[in-house]
Amino acid sequence: MDALALEAKGAKSESAAAPAPSKPRPKPPQKAKRIVYFEVEILDIKTREKLLLLDKVCAFKLKLVGVHILFLSHYICEENINRCVILLISEGKPLRDEEILQELPVGTTATFYFRDLGAQIAWGTVFLIECIGPLVIYLLFYFRLPLIYAPKYEFTASKHLVVHIACVCHSFHYMKRILETLFVHRFSHGTMPFRNIFKICSYYWCSAAWMAYYINHPLYTPPYYGEKQVKAALGIFLFCQLGSFSIHVALRNLKLPGCKTKKIPYPTKNPFTWIFALVSCPNYTYEMGSWLGFTLMTQCVPVLFFTVVGFIQMTVWAKGKHRSYLKEFKQYPTLRSPILPFIL
Repeated sequence: MDALALEAKGAKSESAAAPAPSKPRPKPPQKAKRIVYFEVEILDIKTREKLLLLDKVCAFKLKLVGVHILFLSHYICEENINRCVILLISEGKPLRDEEILQELPVGTTATFYFRDLGAQIAWGTVFLIECIGPLVIYLLFYFRLPLIYAPKYEFTASKHLVVHIACVCHSFHYMKRILETLFVHRFSHGTMPFRNIFKICSYYWCSAAWMAYYINHPLYTPPYYGEKQVKAALGIFLFCQLGSFSIHVALRNLKLPGCKTKKIPYPTKNPFTWIFALVSCPNYTYEMGSWLGFTLMTQCVPVLFFTVVGFIQMTVWAKGKHRSYLKEFKQYPTLRSPILPFIL
């Protein structure tokens, strides 16, 4: 009996010593997010006249496109959105619509500057105009229409096979560019100033006329190494044309319709895209290779001049795009060069 009493007493004391189950603590109330209101003023970049004042603008995750549209709805019609840009500094670069107002280096009173870019034209239209011109102009010289060469050569054909091959290659190149503009390209920028089209077309159209005049001239002489040189140059031209098309398709697949988010291009299963491992802008690399092949094929000074000038311009564009990649992507491959692997 004494043992049973002691066991019962011990069990009772153990149950009394066991801590009572703790009640779950109530979660602290969430603090309300602090809403920041901005006062946004937009000034004319030339006259410094205040064009619009937006009071109590909620800046939390407000993209600049919202400010842009609010301004246009007050100032001009929204159909002209492509001709207007907003700047943070009067001498600075235009701000992108994707930038968030709260993340810009401004106080609670944000001052922006408005610039009217003037009449605009769609990039797709520009590409079509600049490509149709050389295509037609070259054929005028190839068929030797009147008033181009001496009357006795009107509507005559060249006796050199390289002249006909060059015409096919030149036409193929610009037909490819036209079809790519219609069905492949997705342009990052919707428009460009209308006045620039005259400068662009003058360069492409006049260069095509200059090249075509000498290549299709009755006194034109074939390349120094003859058929071997023509075949080698034709191989380079066709290889680079296929490479250029492959790169354009890869870039199209990288960008969804209507999406402005940039991504790093990488090589795909297509061997022509493997150059992405070494070059940031292989479309320019293949374009330069195509014109180099055309230069070797025709052995013509105007073609060489056009190729050199084009290479210089494409190098400038490639370096700019390469810098943009390095700035936007911290994990961008360091092995890549802008346009020529390990060189440039």
